[in-house]
Amino acid sequence: MPSIRNFSIIAHIDHGKSTLADRLIQHAGLVDERQFHDQMLDTMDIERERGITIKSNTITLPYTGRNGETYALNLIDTPGHVDFSYEVSRALASCEGVLLLVDASQGVEAQTIANLYAAMEHDLVVIPVINKIDLPSADVDRVKEEIENELALDSEQVILCSAKEGIGIEDVLEAIVERIPPPKGSPSEPLAALVFDAHYDPFRGAVVACRVVDGVVRPGDLIRFLSNGAVHKVEEVGIFGLKRESRKSLSAGEVGYIIAGIKTVSDVNIGDTITLDRMPVEKPLPGFREVKPVVFSSIYPVSSDDYPSLADALEKYKLNDAALVYQKDSSAALGQGFRCGFLGLLHLEIVQERLEREYDQSIIMTVPSVQYRFKLDTAETVIVENPQYYPDPTRIVSAEEPFIRASILCPDRYMGAVMKLCSERRGENPRFSVPTPGRVEIVFDMPLAEVIFDFYDRLKTVTQGYGSFDYEIIEYRESNLAKLDILVNGEKVDALSLIVHRDRAREWAVQVCERLKEEIPRHQFKIAIQGAIGGKIIARSTISAFRKDVTAKCYGGDITRKRKLLEKQKKGKKRMKMVGAVSIPQSAFVAVLKAEKA
Repeated sequence: MPSIRNFSIIAHIDHGKSTLADRLIQHAGLVDERQFHDQMLDTMDIERERGITIKSNTITLPYTGRNGETYALNLIDTPGHVDFSYEVSRALASCEGVLLLVDASQGVEAQTIANLYAAMEHDLVVIPVINKIDLPSADVDRVKEEIENELALDSEQVILCSAKEGIGIEDVLEAIVERIPPPKGSPSEPLAALVFDAHYDPFRGAVVACRVVDGVVRPGDLIRFLSNGAVHKVEEVGIFGLKRESRKSLSAGEVGYIIAGIKTVSDVNIGDTITLDRMPVEKPLPGFREVKPVVFSSIYPVSSDDYPSLADALEKYKLNDAALVYQKDSSAALGQGFRCGFLGLLHLEIVQERLEREYDQSIIMTVPSVQYRFKLDTAETVIVENPQYYPDPTRIVSAEEPFIRASILCPDRYMGAVMKLCSERRGENPRFSVPTPGRVEIVFDMPLAEVIFDFYDRLKTVTQGYGSFDYEIIEYRESNLAKLDILVNGEKVDALSLIVHRDRAREWAVQVCERLKEEIPRHQFKIAIQGAIGGKIIARSTISAFRKDVTAKCYGGDITRKRKLLEKQKKGKKRMKMVGAVSIPQSAFVAVLKAEKA
Protein backbone atom coordinates (compact mmCIF):
# COMPACT_ATOMS: atom_id res chain seq x y z
CA MET A 1 0.00 0.00 0.00
CA PRO A 2 1.49 3.39 -0.99
CA SER A 3 2.15 6.04 1.65
CA ILE A 4 -0.69 8.54 1.86
CA ARG A 5 -0.52 12.35 2.10
CA ASN A 6 -3.72 14.38 2.40
CA PHE A 7 -3.35 18.05 1.51
CA SER A 8 -5.29 21.07 0.29
CA ILE A 9 -4.38 24.26 -1.58
CA ILE A 10 -5.58 27.49 0.01
CA ALA A 11 -5.24 30.95 -1.51
CA HIS A 12 -6.94 34.27 -2.10
CA ILE A 13 -9.12 34.44 -5.25
CA ASP A 14 -7.09 34.50 -8.47
CA HIS A 15 -3.71 33.54 -6.99
CA GLY A 16 -3.42 30.50 -9.28
CA LYS A 17 -4.90 27.66 -7.21
CA SER A 18 -6.66 25.93 -10.13
CA THR A 19 -3.60 26.33 -12.40
CA LEU A 20 -1.32 24.70 -9.81
CA ALA A 21 -3.82 21.82 -9.43
CA ASP A 22 -3.73 21.39 -13.25
CA ARG A 23 0.08 21.11 -13.24
CA LEU A 24 0.05 18.57 -10.39
CA ILE A 25 -2.49 16.47 -12.34
CA GLN A 26 -0.33 16.66 -15.48
CA HIS A 27 2.83 15.78 -13.53
CA ALA A 28 1.09 12.71 -12.08
CA GLY A 29 0.34 11.56 -15.65
CA LEU A 30 -3.43 11.32 -15.09
CA VAL A 31 -4.17 13.12 -18.34
CA ASP A 32 -2.40 13.30 -21.71
CA GLU A 33 -1.87 16.46 -23.78
CA ARG A 34 -4.84 15.70 -26.05
CA GLN A 35 -7.38 15.44 -23.21
CA PHE A 36 -5.96 18.27 -21.11
CA HIS A 37 -7.77 21.60 -20.67
CA ASP A 38 -7.33 24.44 -18.18
CA GLN A 39 -9.08 24.21 -14.79
CA MET A 40 -9.40 20.40 -14.87
CA LEU A 41 -11.07 20.30 -11.45
CA ASP A 42 -13.56 23.10 -12.23
CA THR A 43 -16.36 21.27 -13.98
CA MET A 44 -18.96 24.06 -14.33
CA ASP A 45 -19.07 26.64 -17.15
CA ILE A 46 -19.50 29.46 -14.60
CA GLU A 47 -16.32 28.37 -12.78
CA ARG A 48 -14.34 28.56 -16.01
CA GLU A 49 -15.79 31.91 -17.09
CA ARG A 50 -15.34 33.64 -13.74
CA GLY A 51 -12.08 31.87 -12.93
CA ILE A 52 -13.31 30.83 -9.47
CA THR A 53 -13.91 27.50 -7.77
CA ILE A 54 -17.49 27.09 -6.55
CA LYS A 55 -17.68 23.35 -5.77
CA SER A 56 -14.71 21.75 -4.11
CA ASN A 57 -13.31 18.71 -5.92
CA THR A 58 -10.98 15.91 -4.90
CA ILE A 59 -8.39 13.89 -6.79
CA THR A 60 -5.81 11.23 -5.87
CA LEU A 61 -2.41 11.80 -7.49
CA PRO A 62 0.09 8.91 -7.77
CA TYR A 63 3.67 10.17 -7.24
CA THR A 64 7.08 8.51 -7.06
CA GLY A 65 9.42 10.52 -4.83
CA ARG A 66 13.11 11.19 -5.35
CA ASN A 67 13.73 8.46 -2.76
CA GLY A 68 12.01 5.91 -5.05
CA GLU A 69 8.94 5.42 -2.80
CA THR A 70 5.43 5.63 -4.23
CA TYR A 71 2.86 7.92 -2.65
CA ALA A 72 -0.88 8.53 -3.03
CA LEU A 73 -1.37 12.30 -2.71
CA ASN A 74 -5.00 13.23 -2.01
CA LEU A 75 -5.63 16.80 -3.15
CA ILE A 76 -8.84 18.15 -1.59
CA ASP A 77 -9.55 21.30 -3.60
CA THR A 78 -11.35 24.19 -1.88
CA PRO A 79 -13.40 27.19 -3.07
CA GLY A 80 -11.55 30.49 -2.58
CA HIS A 81 -14.46 32.86 -1.96
CA VAL A 82 -15.48 34.06 1.49
CA ASP A 83 -19.09 32.83 0.95
CA PHE A 84 -17.93 29.21 0.97
CA SER A 85 -15.70 29.37 4.06
CA TYR A 86 -17.62 26.55 5.83
CA GLU A 87 -16.88 24.18 2.94
CA VAL A 88 -13.21 25.22 3.17
CA SER A 89 -13.13 24.45 6.91
CA ARG A 90 -14.54 20.92 6.33
CA ALA A 91 -11.97 20.26 3.61
CA LEU A 92 -9.17 21.41 5.94
CA ALA A 93 -10.44 19.09 8.67
CA SER A 94 -9.79 16.21 6.23
CA CYS A 95 -6.11 17.09 5.65
CA GLU A 96 -2.80 16.99 7.50
CA GLY A 97 -1.23 19.87 5.61
CA VAL A 98 -1.86 22.73 3.16
CA LEU A 99 -0.06 24.59 0.40
CA LEU A 100 -0.56 28.30 1.10
CA LEU A 101 -0.35 29.94 -2.31
CA VAL A 102 0.65 33.62 -2.60
CA ASP A 103 0.78 35.61 -5.83
CA ALA A 104 4.30 37.00 -6.47
CA SER A 105 2.91 40.33 -7.72
CA GLN A 106 -0.16 40.79 -5.45
CA GLY A 107 1.36 39.55 -2.20
CA VAL A 108 -0.55 38.54 0.93
CA GLU A 109 -4.27 39.47 0.84
CA ALA A 110 -7.24 39.31 3.22
CA GLN A 111 -8.41 35.84 2.28
CA THR A 112 -4.82 34.50 2.51
CA ILE A 113 -4.70 35.51 6.18
CA ALA A 114 -8.21 34.15 6.89
CA ASN A 115 -7.34 30.79 5.29
CA LEU A 116 -4.05 30.60 7.20
CA TYR A 117 -5.91 31.08 10.50
CA ALA A 118 -8.37 28.34 9.47
CA ALA A 119 -5.45 25.98 8.73
CA MET A 120 -3.82 26.81 12.08
CA GLU A 121 -7.08 26.09 13.93
CA HIS A 122 -6.91 22.56 12.51
CA ASP A 123 -3.23 22.32 13.50
CA LEU A 124 -2.07 21.67 9.92
CA VAL A 125 1.42 21.84 8.45
CA VAL A 126 1.58 24.98 6.27
CA ILE A 127 3.88 25.02 3.22
CA PRO A 128 4.16 28.57 1.81
CA VAL A 129 4.40 28.69 -2.00
CA ILE A 130 5.01 31.84 -4.04
CA ASN A 131 3.33 31.46 -7.44
CA LYS A 132 3.56 33.46 -10.70
CA ILE A 133 7.31 34.17 -10.33
CA ASP A 134 7.50 34.45 -14.15
CA LEU A 135 5.43 37.69 -14.21
CA PRO A 136 7.29 40.92 -15.06
CA SER A 137 5.65 42.55 -12.00
CA ALA A 138 6.72 39.72 -9.63
CA ASP A 139 8.52 40.94 -6.51
CA VAL A 140 9.62 37.77 -4.72
CA ASP A 141 11.71 39.50 -2.02
CA ARG A 142 8.81 41.77 -0.98
CA VAL A 143 6.37 38.83 -0.86
CA LYS A 144 8.86 36.77 1.21
CA GLU A 145 9.04 39.69 3.64
CA GLU A 146 5.21 39.81 3.83
CA ILE A 147 5.06 36.05 4.50
CA GLU A 148 7.61 36.48 7.29
CA ASN A 149 5.98 39.57 8.87
CA GLU A 150 2.23 39.15 8.22
CA LEU A 151 1.90 35.37 8.34
CA ALA A 152 4.77 34.65 10.78
CA LEU A 153 6.03 31.81 8.55
CA ASP A 154 9.67 31.08 7.86
CA SER A 155 10.58 32.69 4.53
CA GLU A 156 13.48 30.21 4.16
CA GLN A 157 10.89 27.42 3.80
CA VAL A 158 9.11 29.17 0.89
CA ILE A 159 8.94 27.29 -2.43
CA LEU A 160 9.06 29.35 -5.63
CA CYS A 161 7.02 28.20 -8.59
CA SER A 162 5.15 29.27 -11.68
CA ALA A 163 2.16 27.00 -12.20
CA LYS A 164 1.55 28.46 -15.64
CA GLU A 165 5.09 27.74 -16.89
CA GLY A 166 5.45 24.50 -14.88
CA ILE A 167 8.47 25.82 -12.92
CA GLY A 168 9.07 24.34 -9.45
CA ILE A 169 6.27 21.72 -9.57
CA GLU A 170 8.67 18.89 -8.59
CA ASP A 171 9.80 20.94 -5.56
CA VAL A 172 6.18 21.41 -4.48
CA LEU A 173 5.50 17.65 -4.69
CA GLU A 174 8.68 16.82 -2.75
CA ALA A 175 7.73 19.31 -0.03
CA ILE A 176 4.29 17.65 0.29
CA VAL A 177 5.93 14.24 0.74
CA GLU A 178 8.65 15.41 3.14
CA ARG A 179 6.89 18.00 5.31
CA ILE A 180 3.28 16.76 5.57
CA PRO A 181 2.93 13.84 8.00
CA PRO A 182 1.12 10.63 6.96
CA PRO A 183 -2.43 10.31 8.36
CA LYS A 184 -2.96 8.83 11.81
CA GLY A 185 -5.79 6.43 12.59
CA SER A 186 -6.18 2.69 12.84
CA PRO A 187 -8.09 0.30 10.52
CA SER A 188 -8.96 -1.87 13.54
CA GLU A 189 -10.96 0.90 15.31
CA PRO A 190 -14.75 1.40 14.70
CA LEU A 191 -15.45 3.26 11.44
CA ALA A 192 -15.39 7.09 11.65
CA ALA A 193 -15.41 9.02 8.37
CA LEU A 194 -15.78 12.80 7.94
CA VAL A 195 -18.08 13.99 5.14
CA PHE A 196 -16.53 17.05 3.46
CA ASP A 197 -18.56 17.19 0.25
CA ALA A 198 -21.37 15.54 -1.70
CA HIS A 199 -22.72 15.82 -5.22
CA TYR A 200 -25.56 14.23 -7.14
CA ASP A 201 -25.28 11.57 -9.81
CA PRO A 202 -28.61 11.14 -11.66
CA PHE A 203 -28.05 7.35 -11.95
CA ARG A 204 -26.49 6.51 -8.58
CA GLY A 205 -27.92 9.13 -6.18
CA ALA A 206 -25.76 11.18 -3.80
CA VAL A 207 -22.02 10.55 -4.06
CA VAL A 208 -20.50 11.28 -0.63
CA ALA A 209 -16.87 12.48 -0.50
CA CYS A 210 -15.29 11.56 2.83
CA ARG A 211 -12.02 11.17 4.70
CA VAL A 212 -11.80 7.89 6.63
CA VAL A 213 -10.27 8.73 10.02
CA ASP A 214 -10.55 5.27 11.63
CA GLY A 215 -11.80 1.84 10.57
CA VAL A 216 -12.63 0.35 7.16
CA VAL A 217 -15.72 0.62 4.92
CA ARG A 218 -16.60 -1.95 2.25
CA PRO A 219 -19.47 -2.49 -0.22
CA GLY A 220 -22.35 -4.27 1.56
CA ASP A 221 -21.74 -2.54 4.94
CA LEU A 222 -24.64 -0.79 6.64
CA ILE A 223 -23.54 2.77 7.46
CA ARG A 224 -25.17 5.37 9.68
CA PHE A 225 -25.03 9.20 9.49
CA LEU A 226 -24.73 10.47 13.05
CA SER A 227 -26.45 13.87 12.56
CA ASN A 228 -29.80 12.45 11.35
CA GLY A 229 -29.48 8.73 12.21
CA ALA A 230 -30.17 7.66 8.59
CA VAL A 231 -28.97 4.12 7.73
CA HIS A 232 -27.92 3.13 4.19
CA LYS A 233 -26.33 0.08 2.54
CA VAL A 234 -23.00 0.77 0.80
CA GLU A 235 -23.09 -0.11 -2.91
CA GLU A 236 -19.65 1.11 -3.96
CA VAL A 237 -16.54 2.73 -2.50
CA GLY A 238 -13.54 4.14 -4.32
CA ILE A 239 -11.09 6.99 -4.86
CA PHE A 240 -11.29 10.08 -7.04
CA GLY A 241 -9.14 10.02 -10.15
CA LEU A 242 -10.23 12.21 -13.04
CA LYS A 243 -13.17 9.82 -12.97
CA ARG A 244 -14.36 7.75 -10.00
CA GLU A 245 -12.29 4.57 -9.53
CA SER A 246 -13.96 1.84 -7.48
CA ARG A 247 -12.00 -0.07 -4.80
CA LYS A 248 -12.68 -3.10 -2.59
CA SER A 249 -12.47 -0.97 0.57
CA LEU A 250 -11.52 2.42 2.02
CA SER A 251 -9.47 2.28 5.21
CA ALA A 252 -8.10 4.69 7.82
CA GLY A 253 -6.26 7.69 6.33
CA GLU A 254 -7.74 7.36 2.83
CA VAL A 255 -9.90 9.92 1.02
CA GLY A 256 -12.59 8.67 -1.34
CA TYR A 257 -16.28 8.35 -2.08
CA ILE A 258 -19.17 6.22 -0.86
CA ILE A 259 -22.29 5.47 -2.93
CA ALA A 260 -25.13 4.06 -0.86
CA GLY A 261 -28.36 4.74 -2.80
CA ILE A 262 -28.97 8.06 -1.02
CA LYS A 263 -31.77 9.77 -2.92
CA THR A 264 -30.97 13.43 -2.18
CA VAL A 265 -27.88 15.43 -1.31
CA SER A 266 -29.84 17.28 1.40
CA ASP A 267 -29.92 13.98 3.37
CA VAL A 268 -26.12 14.31 3.59
CA ASN A 269 -24.80 17.07 5.85
CA ILE A 270 -21.32 18.46 5.21
CA GLY A 271 -19.21 17.88 8.33
CA ASP A 272 -21.26 14.84 9.40
CA THR A 273 -19.69 11.61 10.67
CA ILE A 274 -20.29 8.22 9.00
CA THR A 275 -20.00 5.09 11.12
CA LEU A 276 -21.04 1.41 10.90
CA ASP A 277 -24.58 0.67 12.05
CA ARG A 278 -23.57 -2.51 13.93
CA MET A 279 -20.51 -0.96 15.61
CA PRO A 280 -20.98 2.85 15.88
CA VAL A 281 -18.41 5.27 17.28
CA GLU A 282 -19.24 6.82 20.64
CA LYS A 283 -19.07 10.46 19.57
CA PRO A 284 -19.01 12.28 16.21
CA LEU A 285 -15.86 13.85 14.77
CA PRO A 286 -15.57 17.51 15.85
CA GLY A 287 -16.66 20.53 13.84
CA PHE A 288 -20.11 19.65 12.49
CA ARG A 289 -22.59 22.52 12.35
CA GLU A 290 -25.70 23.32 10.35
CA VAL A 291 -25.11 25.63 7.37
CA LYS A 292 -26.89 28.90 8.15
CA PRO A 293 -27.98 31.17 5.29
CA VAL A 294 -27.29 34.88 5.82
CA VAL A 295 -28.79 36.52 2.71
CA PHE A 296 -32.43 36.07 1.70
CA SER A 297 -34.21 36.83 -1.56
CA SER A 298 -37.39 35.66 -3.27
CA ILE A 299 -37.35 34.04 -6.71
CA TYR A 300 -40.38 34.33 -9.01
CA PRO A 301 -40.93 33.02 -12.55
CA VAL A 302 -41.32 35.74 -15.21
CA SER A 303 -44.52 34.03 -16.38
CA SER A 304 -46.82 32.56 -13.71
CA ASP A 305 -47.35 29.49 -15.96
CA ASP A 306 -43.68 28.57 -15.38
CA TYR A 307 -44.14 28.10 -11.61
CA PRO A 308 -44.24 24.23 -11.75
CA SER A 309 -41.05 24.09 -13.86
CA LEU A 310 -39.28 26.50 -11.44
CA ALA A 311 -40.30 24.29 -8.50
CA ASP A 312 -38.89 21.28 -10.36
CA ALA A 313 -35.65 23.13 -11.24
CA LEU A 314 -35.07 24.20 -7.62
CA GLU A 315 -35.57 20.63 -6.40
CA LYS A 316 -32.97 19.35 -8.89
CA TYR A 317 -30.60 22.22 -8.14
CA LYS A 318 -30.75 21.50 -4.39
CA LEU A 319 -29.38 18.01 -5.13
CA ASN A 320 -26.13 19.66 -6.25
CA ASP A 321 -26.02 22.50 -3.74
CA ALA A 322 -27.10 21.49 -0.25
CA ALA A 323 -26.37 25.03 1.06
CA LEU A 324 -29.45 26.46 -0.70
CA VAL A 325 -32.50 26.74 1.57
CA TYR A 326 -35.93 27.58 0.12
CA GLN A 327 -39.64 27.58 0.91
CA LYS A 328 -42.83 28.63 -0.90
CA ASP A 329 -43.68 32.33 -1.04
CA SER A 330 -46.21 34.53 -2.81
CA SER A 331 -46.50 38.19 -3.78
CA ALA A 332 -49.46 40.27 -4.93
CA ALA A 333 -47.29 41.82 -7.67
CA LEU A 334 -45.36 38.76 -8.87
CA GLY A 335 -47.58 35.77 -7.99
CA GLN A 336 -46.27 32.44 -6.67
CA GLY A 337 -42.55 31.98 -6.00
CA PHE A 338 -39.95 30.81 -3.47
CA ARG A 339 -38.15 32.50 -0.58
CA CYS A 340 -34.51 31.38 -0.70
CA GLY A 341 -31.61 31.60 1.77
CA PHE A 342 -28.01 31.95 0.53
CA LEU A 343 -24.55 31.90 2.11
CA GLY A 344 -23.73 35.33 0.65
CA LEU A 345 -24.19 37.52 -2.40
CA LEU A 346 -21.84 35.50 -4.64
CA HIS A 347 -23.80 32.36 -3.74
CA LEU A 348 -27.01 34.21 -4.72
CA GLU A 349 -25.53 35.22 -8.09
CA ILE A 350 -24.29 31.68 -8.77
CA VAL A 351 -27.73 30.17 -7.99
CA GLN A 352 -29.44 32.72 -10.24
CA GLU A 353 -27.02 32.11 -13.11
CA ARG A 354 -27.14 28.31 -12.84
CA LEU A 355 -30.95 28.26 -12.74
CA GLU A 356 -31.05 30.37 -15.91
CA ARG A 357 -28.35 28.40 -17.75
CA GLU A 358 -28.61 24.81 -16.64
CA TYR A 359 -32.36 24.67 -16.03
CA ASP A 360 -33.50 27.23 -18.64
CA GLN A 361 -35.53 29.31 -16.14
CA SER A 362 -36.50 32.97 -16.65
CA ILE A 363 -36.64 34.37 -13.12
CA ILE A 364 -36.98 37.62 -11.18
CA MET A 365 -35.26 38.06 -7.82
CA THR A 366 -36.34 40.53 -5.16
CA VAL A 367 -33.91 42.86 -3.35
CA PRO A 368 -31.67 40.75 -1.04
CA SER A 369 -32.24 41.15 2.70
CA VAL A 370 -30.81 39.70 5.92
CA GLN A 371 -32.40 38.26 9.08
CA TYR A 372 -33.61 40.90 11.54
CA ARG A 373 -34.79 40.38 15.12
CA PHE A 374 -37.64 42.38 16.66
CA LYS A 375 -38.57 42.41 20.35
CA LEU A 376 -42.30 43.05 20.79
CA ASP A 377 -44.20 44.51 23.75
CA THR A 378 -45.40 40.98 24.57
CA ALA A 379 -41.72 40.08 25.37
CA GLU A 380 -41.74 37.84 22.28
CA THR A 381 -38.85 37.97 19.78
CA VAL A 382 -39.70 37.53 16.12
CA ILE A 383 -37.17 36.86 13.35
CA VAL A 384 -37.99 38.55 10.05
CA GLU A 385 -36.12 37.97 6.80
CA ASN A 386 -38.94 38.99 4.45
CA PRO A 387 -40.18 42.63 4.59
CA GLN A 388 -43.74 41.35 4.01
CA TYR A 389 -43.78 39.96 7.56
CA TYR A 390 -42.55 43.16 9.25
CA PRO A 391 -44.39 43.38 12.61
CA ASP A 392 -46.81 46.16 13.60
CA PRO A 393 -44.52 49.19 14.32
CA THR A 394 -46.57 50.19 17.39
CA ARG A 395 -45.69 46.88 19.06
CA ILE A 396 -41.92 46.93 18.41
CA VAL A 397 -39.85 47.61 21.54
CA SER A 398 -36.42 47.19 19.91
CA ALA A 399 -34.90 45.96 16.64
CA GLU A 400 -31.59 44.19 15.98
CA GLU A 401 -29.61 43.46 12.82
CA PRO A 402 -26.58 41.21 12.18
CA PHE A 403 -23.14 42.83 12.22
CA ILE A 404 -19.96 41.58 10.58
CA ARG A 405 -16.28 42.20 11.24
CA ALA A 406 -14.89 43.29 7.88
CA SER A 407 -11.15 43.08 7.28
CA ILE A 408 -9.88 45.07 4.30
CA LEU A 409 -6.29 44.95 3.01
CA CYS A 410 -5.21 47.61 0.53
CA PRO A 411 -2.26 49.83 -0.43
CA ASP A 412 -2.09 52.78 1.99
CA ARG A 413 -2.77 55.35 -0.76
CA TYR A 414 -6.41 54.14 -0.91
CA MET A 415 -6.95 54.34 2.85
CA GLY A 416 -9.03 57.57 2.68
CA ALA A 417 -11.33 56.21 -0.04
CA VAL A 418 -11.89 52.92 1.85
CA MET A 419 -12.59 54.79 5.12
CA LYS A 420 -15.14 56.99 3.34
CA LEU A 421 -16.85 53.96 1.76
CA CYS A 422 -17.05 52.12 5.12
CA SER A 423 -18.36 55.21 6.93
CA GLU A 424 -21.08 55.63 4.28
CA ARG A 425 -22.09 52.03 4.94
CA ARG A 426 -22.46 52.69 8.70
CA GLY A 427 -19.08 51.15 9.57
CA GLU A 428 -17.99 51.73 13.17
CA ASN A 429 -15.11 51.08 15.57
CA PRO A 430 -12.27 51.16 12.96
CA ARG A 431 -8.90 49.54 13.77
CA PHE A 432 -5.74 49.81 11.70
CA SER A 433 -2.53 47.90 11.36
CA VAL A 434 0.37 48.22 8.93
CA PRO A 435 1.48 44.64 8.18
CA THR A 436 4.21 45.79 5.76
CA PRO A 437 5.32 49.24 4.56
CA GLY A 438 2.92 50.54 1.91
CA ARG A 439 -0.01 48.27 2.87
CA VAL A 440 -2.66 48.80 5.50
CA GLU A 441 -5.23 46.49 7.10
CA ILE A 442 -8.48 48.21 8.13
CA VAL A 443 -10.96 46.37 10.36
CA PHE A 444 -14.51 47.71 10.66
CA ASP A 445 -17.68 46.50 12.37
CA MET A 446 -20.46 46.89 9.81
CA PRO A 447 -24.11 45.89 9.37
CA LEU A 448 -24.37 42.88 7.04
CA ALA A 449 -27.29 44.54 5.21
CA GLU A 450 -24.94 47.31 4.01
CA VAL A 451 -22.41 44.81 2.63
CA ILE A 452 -24.64 42.38 0.73
CA PHE A 453 -25.68 44.89 -1.87
CA ASP A 454 -22.70 46.07 -3.94
CA PHE A 455 -20.02 46.72 -1.33
CA TYR A 456 -17.43 44.39 -2.88
CA ASP A 457 -17.80 45.98 -6.33
CA ARG A 458 -17.50 49.48 -4.86
CA LEU A 459 -14.42 48.46 -2.84
CA LYS A 460 -12.75 47.13 -5.99
CA THR A 461 -13.61 50.41 -7.78
CA VAL A 462 -12.26 52.79 -5.10
CA THR A 463 -9.05 50.74 -4.69
CA GLN A 464 -8.60 50.19 -8.47
CA GLY A 465 -8.78 46.43 -7.93
CA TYR A 466 -6.08 46.26 -5.22
CA GLY A 467 -8.40 46.02 -2.18
CA SER A 468 -9.23 42.60 -0.77
CA PHE A 469 -12.05 41.90 1.63
CA ASP A 470 -12.92 39.21 4.13
CA TYR A 471 -15.63 39.09 6.77
CA GLU A 472 -17.09 37.04 9.60
CA ILE A 473 -20.49 37.44 11.23
CA ILE A 474 -20.04 38.50 14.86
CA GLU A 475 -23.37 39.32 16.55
CA TYR A 476 -26.75 41.06 16.45
CA ARG A 477 -26.79 44.72 17.53
CA GLU A 478 -29.65 47.09 18.27
CA SER A 479 -30.53 49.34 15.36
CA ASN A 480 -33.14 51.93 14.34
CA LEU A 481 -34.94 50.04 11.57
CA ALA A 482 -38.00 50.90 9.50
CA LYS A 483 -39.97 49.30 6.69
CA LEU A 484 -39.82 51.24 3.44
CA ASP A 485 -42.87 50.69 1.21
CA ILE A 486 -42.93 51.62 -2.47
CA LEU A 487 -46.31 52.83 -3.77
CA VAL A 488 -47.11 52.98 -7.47
CA ASN A 489 -50.26 54.95 -8.23
CA GLY A 490 -51.23 54.69 -4.53
CA GLU A 491 -50.89 50.87 -4.47
CA LYS A 492 -48.19 49.14 -2.39
CA VAL A 493 -45.89 46.88 -4.43
CA ASP A 494 -44.95 44.23 -1.85
CA ALA A 495 -42.06 42.80 -3.90
CA LEU A 496 -40.24 46.15 -3.68
CA SER A 497 -40.58 46.63 0.11
CA LEU A 498 -37.34 46.89 2.10
CA ILE A 499 -36.29 46.92 5.73
CA VAL A 500 -33.77 49.75 6.06
CA HIS A 501 -32.01 51.83 8.69
CA ARG A 502 -34.12 54.95 9.33
CA ASP A 503 -31.19 57.30 8.59
CA ARG A 504 -30.71 55.77 5.14
CA ALA A 505 -34.41 55.39 4.29
CA ARG A 506 -34.81 58.63 2.29
CA GLU A 507 -31.65 57.95 0.26
CA TRP A 508 -32.96 54.47 -0.63
CA ALA A 509 -36.47 55.74 -1.39
CA VAL A 510 -35.26 58.48 -3.76
CA GLN A 511 -33.07 56.00 -5.57
CA VAL A 512 -35.78 53.35 -6.03
CA CYS A 513 -38.35 55.97 -7.16
CA GLU A 514 -35.92 57.36 -9.76
CA ARG A 515 -35.13 53.87 -11.06
CA LEU A 516 -38.81 52.98 -11.39
CA LYS A 517 -39.53 56.26 -13.15
CA GLU A 518 -37.01 55.28 -15.83
CA GLU A 519 -38.40 51.74 -16.20
CA ILE A 520 -42.20 52.05 -15.98
CA PRO A 521 -43.64 53.13 -19.36
CA ARG A 522 -45.88 56.21 -19.61
CA HIS A 523 -49.63 55.65 -19.43
CA GLN A 524 -52.64 57.78 -20.39
CA PHE A 525 -52.65 59.24 -16.88
CA LYS A 526 -50.08 60.61 -14.44
CA ILE A 527 -48.39 57.98 -12.24
CA ALA A 528 -47.02 58.84 -8.81
CA ILE A 529 -44.21 56.64 -7.50
CA GLN A 530 -43.74 57.16 -3.76
CA GLY A 531 -41.54 55.87 -0.98
CA ALA A 532 -43.30 55.70 2.38
CA ILE A 533 -42.56 54.73 5.97
CA GLY A 534 -45.93 53.97 7.54
CA GLY A 535 -48.25 56.81 6.46
CA LYS A 536 -45.43 59.30 5.82
CA ILE A 537 -44.29 59.87 2.23
CA ILE A 538 -40.53 60.49 2.14
CA ALA A 539 -39.79 60.46 -1.61
CA ARG A 540 -41.70 60.87 -4.85
CA SER A 541 -41.24 60.76 -8.62
CA THR A 542 -43.97 61.40 -11.17
CA ILE A 543 -44.32 59.83 -14.61
CA SER A 544 -46.17 62.32 -16.79
CA ALA A 545 -49.10 61.16 -18.89
CA PHE A 546 -49.43 60.88 -22.66
CA ARG A 547 -51.39 63.94 -23.75
CA LYS A 548 -53.29 64.62 -26.92
CA ASP A 549 -53.02 68.23 -28.06
CA VAL A 550 -56.71 69.15 -27.57
CA THR A 551 -56.08 72.82 -28.28
CA ALA A 552 -54.78 72.15 -31.80
CA LYS A 553 -58.15 73.00 -33.39
CA CYS A 554 -58.27 76.40 -31.62
CA TYR A 555 -56.75 79.08 -33.79
CA GLY A 556 -57.23 82.54 -32.36
CA GLY A 557 -60.28 83.34 -30.24
CA ASP A 558 -60.59 83.72 -26.51
CA ILE A 559 -58.15 81.98 -24.10
CA THR A 560 -61.13 80.64 -22.11
CA ARG A 561 -61.93 78.22 -24.98
CA LYS A 562 -58.49 76.62 -24.60
CA ARG A 563 -58.82 76.52 -20.80
CA LYS A 564 -62.21 74.82 -21.09
CA LEU A 565 -60.79 72.07 -23.35
CA LEU A 566 -57.77 71.53 -21.07
CA GLU A 567 -59.99 71.29 -17.97
CA LYS A 568 -62.18 68.74 -19.75
CA GLN A 569 -59.06 66.69 -20.61
CA LYS A 570 -57.85 66.96 -17.00
CA LYS A 571 -61.14 65.55 -15.66
CA GLY A 572 -60.99 62.68 -18.13
CA LYS A 573 -57.41 61.85 -17.06
CA LYS A 574 -58.49 61.94 -13.39
CA ARG A 575 -61.35 59.55 -14.08
CA MET A 576 -59.00 57.26 -16.02
CA LYS A 577 -56.49 57.30 -13.14
CA MET A 578 -59.15 55.94 -10.75
CA VAL A 579 -59.94 52.94 -12.93
CA GLY A 580 -56.61 52.48 -14.78
CA ALA A 581 -54.09 49.87 -13.59
CA VAL A 582 -50.35 50.44 -13.90
CA SER A 583 -48.45 47.60 -15.50
CA ILE A 584 -44.98 47.31 -13.99
CA PRO A 585 -42.58 45.59 -16.41
CA GLN A 586 -40.27 42.84 -15.15
CA SER A 587 -37.24 45.00 -15.99
CA ALA A 588 -38.31 47.45 -13.25
CA PHE A 589 -37.75 44.82 -10.53
CA VAL A 590 -34.34 44.00 -11.97
CA ALA A 591 -33.43 47.71 -12.20
CA VAL A 592 -34.13 48.22 -8.48
CA LEU A 593 -31.76 45.31 -7.73
CA LYS A 594 -29.02 47.01 -9.69
CA ALA A 595 -29.61 50.41 -8.07
CA GLU A 596 -26.19 51.93 -7.50
CA LYS A 597 -25.88 53.44 -4.03
CA ALA A 598 -24.59 56.98 -3.91
